[in-house]
Amino acid sequence: MAEIRFEHASVVYPGTEVAAVHDLDLVVADGELLVLVGPSGSGKTTALRMLAGLEEVTAGAIFIGAEDVTDVPPKDRDLAMVFQNYALYPYLDVAANIAFPLKMARVPKAERERRVREAAEMLELTDFLKRKPAQLSGGQRQRVAMGRAIVRQPKAFLMDEPLSNLDAKLRVQMRGEIASLQARLGVTSVYVTHDQVEAMTMGHRVAVLHEGHLMQCATPRELYDEPMNTFVAGFIGSPAMNLCTVPLEEGSAFLDPVRIPLDSAAAAGATGLAEVIVGIRPESLEPATDGLPARVELVEELGSDAYAVCLAQLPGGPAKLTVRVDPWRAPERGERLSLMPRNGEIHPFHPQSGRRLGRPEADGGPE
Repeated sequence: MAEIRFEHASVVYPGTEVAAVHDLDLVVADGELLVLVGPSGSGKTTALRMLAGLEEVTAGAIFIGAEDVTDVPPKDRDLAMVFQNYALYPYLDVAANIAFPLKMARVPKAERERRVREAAEMLELTDFLKRKPAQLSGGQRQRVAMGRAIVRQPKAFLMDEPLSNLDAKLRVQMRGEIASLQARLGVTSVYVTHDQVEAMTMGHRVAVLHEGHLMQCATPRELYDEPMNTFVAGFIGSPAMNLCTVPLEEGSAFLDPVRIPLDSAAAAGATGLAEVIVGIRPESLEPATDGLPARVELVEELGSDAYAVCLAQLPGGPAKLTVRVDPWRAPERGERLSLMPRNGEIHPFHPQSGRRLGRPEADGGPE
């Protein structure tokens, strides 16, 4: 096990001017499960491949423990990777697939068999050791891939969207199993996914990337409660946060007829601004007798939850707002509602830079 550090690490592919990963500064603590999340093209897989040694670092450095591994070949980094396509050998049975890296490392046969048995018991694969990959389900194949990583006893696990080929129900089951397994083993792990729900349920911390830049790295709760910019605010959370650009009048965001006072720190950061971006989570909007007028355009019923997509007239023009509603008394399409944000549950952002107001590093406009 080991701490992992990216120090101002960048990758620029030949023939391009924009970095796939730009100036990445990130620490993964010893024994931590850190999730890299972001949309396609955000740089999350490139960052993982940099760590694995599969992409050449253009600038900066990468450390595993105290060792600078920036120029160390992949085979000498003592890392185990798990891929989304499992990468199993079809002609080998489960036991041989799990044991393969040990055989390549010339580990004695008795030791190989002991480690394979331990991994198989841990992953509930003991009854499948003589089967070939074609005889296994997707979830079982992924367990075999995990077993092959575990037996190596590496410094860290690297997982690149390992659940993306599984159906929705199996993904939920497997992400719980992977998180429990990582906690039991205590091995430093970096996990890549584009699914923010997966990221939030698995990671000790989550690093959000966008266009090669690290937007924010924090615990799932902090990302949800205090997103540092509008990208994180809109990306983390399902349904997404409502983001509205509205006038700023005397320290209050004006959502005609509703006025929402900014707290003192946010108001100080908004000095000189004529407008502000207000973020409101769907669960932070509730019916009121004298609130923001809105018309229900769509109702999404999800069993224990229901959401209404409403059209509201804001000072800057019409805007769609998603509101969590009572699933037992959901409004009808076309129904008129009056909405009020809950006190203290709005998120103010700078209208140009998109940075959160009220935090020292967030104020001051665009970079």
